[in-house]
Amino acid sequence: MSEVKNAVVKRLESLCSERNITPNELAYLSGVTPSTVYSLLSPERKNVSITTIKILCDGLNITLGEFFSTSDFDNLEQEIK
Repeated sequence: MSEVKNAVVKRLESLCSERNITPNELAYLSGVTPSTVYSLLSPERKNVSITTIKILCDGLNITLGEFFSTSDFDNLEQEIK
């Protein structure tokens, strides 16, 4: 799993934990199927779309800025070397 994907998964898991909700509940709040959320969390899925993250943020009632405003994203290594 890429570092970016790891950071997205970690952030979603953290937000669910903070709100005491399950991935199924996140799916319900966001208006997507549970399989969408579980697929995103799966290590087999290599990429996630910003549109999907935005939909989940809407369900969590946060902005994309709030989602990405963590040290995990700030400390990602440069992709282009």
